[in-house]
Amino acid sequence: MEKKNNHMTPKEIVSELDKYIIGQQQAKKSVAIALRNRWRRRMVPDDIREEIMPNNIIMIGPTGVGKTEIARRLASLADAPFIKVEASKFTEVGYVGRDVESIIRDLTDLAVNMVKEKSSKEVQENAGKLAQERILDILLPPVSKKTIDSNEGEYLEDRQAKTRKKLQKQLMDGHMEDRIVEVAVPVERAPMVEIFTPQGMEEMGINIQEIFGGAMSGRSKKRKVTVAEARKIIQQEESRKLIDMDKVTKEALKTVEESGIVFVDEIDKIAGASSETLDVSREGVQRDILPIVEGSNVMTKYGMVKTDHVLFIAAGAFHSSKPSDLIPELQGRFPIRVELDSLGEEEFYRILTEPRNALIKQYQALLGADNIILTFTVGALHEIASSADKVNKKTENIGARRLHTIMTTLLENILFEDPPEGKTGKKVRITKDMVKSELDDIINDEDLSRFIL
Repeated sequence: MEKKNNHMTPKEIVSELDKYIIGQQQAKKSVAIALRNRWRRRMVPDDIREEIMPNNIIMIGPTGVGKTEIARRLASLADAPFIKVEASKFTEVGYVGRDVESIIRDLTDLAVNMVKEKSSKEVQENAGKLAQERILDILLPPVSKKTIDSNEGEYLEDRQAKTRKKLQKQLMDGHMEDRIVEVAVPVERAPMVEIFTPQGMEEMGINIQEIFGGAMSGRSKKRKVTVAEARKIIQQEESRKLIDMDKVTKEALKTVEESGIVFVDEIDKIAGASSETLDVSREGVQRDILPIVEGSNVMTKYGMVKTDHVLFIAAGAFHSSKPSDLIPELQGRFPIRVELDSLGEEEFYRILTEPRNALIKQYQALLGADNIILTFTVGALHEIASSADKVNKKTENIGARRLHTIMTTLLENILFEDPPEGKTGKKVRITKDMVKSELDDIINDEDLSRFIL
């Protein structure tokens, strides 16, 4: 698809998600609309743009039905900063641990790296030319001023220019890639310093080199490398010099505020209370998340970030709690609720065969590296899907993740075998009877299936 990702229509976004995720059409539709609305908002007149708030989404469904996979694929489609966090890793203000504002700081770091990478690509051509000139200077150092001023200066300068032109042609033709040259390589950057903030220990990511500036810059060591390696090192160095970091930072902050997306997984883990374990106040974490979702200013090392228009997508299994267990204010900030369907035998069969990253294709590629040609009969695939469904119903339902354990158990002996000698590939065909003989005893023994599958 030639169209730029952030200009994709909702139907095109769903079509891309369909290549990797089976079913869950309502969830796909909701995230597709939310992603498209990011772009739509940027197109509306200035006087109303600030008033259009993102419609945050909460996805509800058992584990292994595709919530996290939708987030992963959305990240690859969104031409915008995207971060996935787990709600259970955050603690209330006043406790040791990560505070919720670090979500926005991490998102900003990501945005800066994205913009920096984009800017780096834009200056690659100029950086390449500068790197070429510097390599020529290493191979043939310029004539000194003293020599130029001498009687033979003009002759030597002319000879130098001709030699340099020959070297340049050899470099461009790739005839000197393996030649060893000595280059100055910057020493490793100064260590990061962890800062104790009022919210607890937080990785502010302050670099000593950034604090002391030029006092610590310029340190380098000599290394002998090939011309090919030297070109990469010098080109990176020249790229950094050509990039305007103030411009990068300004653009990154704007991108976070206008297009940032945060996926909060396991939000059900901070809903309600648990009598079994002593948790850091779950309600406190919710109240800390609330201002970030509602819209507030968060200080980052690059400057202040407004979160008013950052899109939040939350997800949770809600086994032992329900969305209404969240504090009312937080519920109100997630107006769109999508319930994902449980997966059964039919969906498992489709998951095995249809997606671009289907498990069958993954194992065929893995064994193909050992020159083993792996094939499955249709009956075998149906039996694998049926086995996964049976185990899910008898023990804990972990959705499509059960297919991974089933496949690993089924193919364990084949994966353990030595690769065939010679170029002739060994053919392995998995049939329905083979699946039944390998898995039936484990599936029928409830204790075994609980611990093995």
